[in-house]
Parts: sequence; C-alpha cells; structure tokens
Amino acid sequence: MLFELIFVVHTRLKVKSGFHRISVTMLTLDQLLAFLLAASLITLSPGPDNLMVLSLGMSRGRKQGMAFGLGCALGCLSHTLLAVVGVSSLLVASPVAFAALRIGGGAYLFWLGVQVLRSRGGATVTVPTHASDAPDQSAIQLLWRGVFANAINPKVMLFFLAFLPQFVAADRGDVPWQLAQLGVAFTVQAALLFGVLGYFAGTVGRWFARWPRVAQWFDRLAGVIFCGLGLRLIIQP
Repeated sequence: MLFELIFVVHTRLKVKSGFHRISVTMLTLDQLLAFLLAASLITLSPGPDNLMVLSLGMSRGRKQGMAFGLGCALGCLSHTLLAVVGVSSLLVASPVAFAALRIGGGAYLFWLGVQVLRSRGGATVTVPTHASDAPDQSAIQLLWRGVFANAINPKVMLFFLAFLPQFVAADRGDVPWQLAQLGVAFTVQAALLFGVLGYFAGTVGRWFARWPRVAQWFDRLAGVIFCGLGLRLIIQP
C-alpha cells in the first residue's frame, strides 16, 4: 500500500516536471549496507522506544514487548511517506527550498549529536515491582500503541526528513523511490532489532545493569554518527 501510494505521487510529480518516463532506481548494495549500519547503531542506541520495549518485555512478557516494538517500527512508515512527498515536492518546486531543507536537516542532525554527546548517556530500564499494578493490555493493543506513539512524534518526523536524504544518490535519479526504499529498510531493521530486544528483554536488561558503560558507548557512537552526517549534509554541494 505504501509503495503504491508513493508510486502514484512519484508519477504525478514526474509528469508535472515534464518527465513522462517512469523508471525505478533500486538502491545499490553499498548504499543499503552503509544505511543499515548507521540505522542499526541508531536504533540500538538507548532511547525511549527501545527502553520501553525492554521494560514491557521484562514486566509483561516477551509477546507484549515484541508487539510494542513492532508497532514502533511500523510507525516509521508514516514518516517515510511524509519524507518522500515532502522532499519530492521541494525538488520539483524549488531547488533553493530543497537546499534550505538540506542545510536545516544537517543542522538538526548535528544538534542532536551534540545533545547526545553532552548527555550522561546510559540506559535505565524501569520495571514495575508488580506487573498487575498497571492496566493489562493485549499484544494487539500494545502494537497499535507503538504505531500511534511513533507516528505522531514530531521529533521522529524531523529525524526522517534529515536522515534519509543522507543516503540518496541524487545523480542516479528517482529520489522518491530511493527514499521509499530507505524508509522501508529502516522499518524492517527496527522491527527485527526491537523484536530481539523484546524477546531477550530479561537478559538484555540485566546486561545493561551489569555493564552500564556499554550503553554509554552506544550513546556516544550515535552522537558521533549524528554530528558526522549533519556536517556532511551541510557542506555537500
């Protein structure tokens, strides 16, 4: 459904801009591997989503933790669609506006990196003493809760607008399709990693508690990635 909608938008944009040839540019292996490496490190960096997955997995069980993680991952598809439509529209409407988006996105990523590097880092997983103290929710309810929480998060939307274009090869054309593939790839890797976190929540939670510096280093690594990608986006022609 997402690809069908993006295909329609992509086709209309190409017709409006005077291009009638419909083509599909697939990501290269180098593009995909570089993107997945950065995306997986960012996904594993301690944050609200993966810590919530760990907390639910430890307090409610594997199924609930994995369901919430899958919901968070699926919520990324809405941001992918917005990124595809927004960036594509700017490409057609105004190269100056697209350049402003590029520079603004780079500045936002760099600011995120600085904030992460300045923070104390580490992961704190809060587990309720009595799981029954909180309202019981089914796996389906938690899945939709994860989708909704991610889909309405403006910070995630800004992140996608800034992060995805980093790995687009503009000289190969079909920017909307490249963005769509990157967004789906991010969703898939997030679903897999969140699923693993939810399934092994107890083990991972105890691991973080025993070696808190590991979580801090994940945080620092994510900060360096944000800063590097932000600078690259700002200074690239």
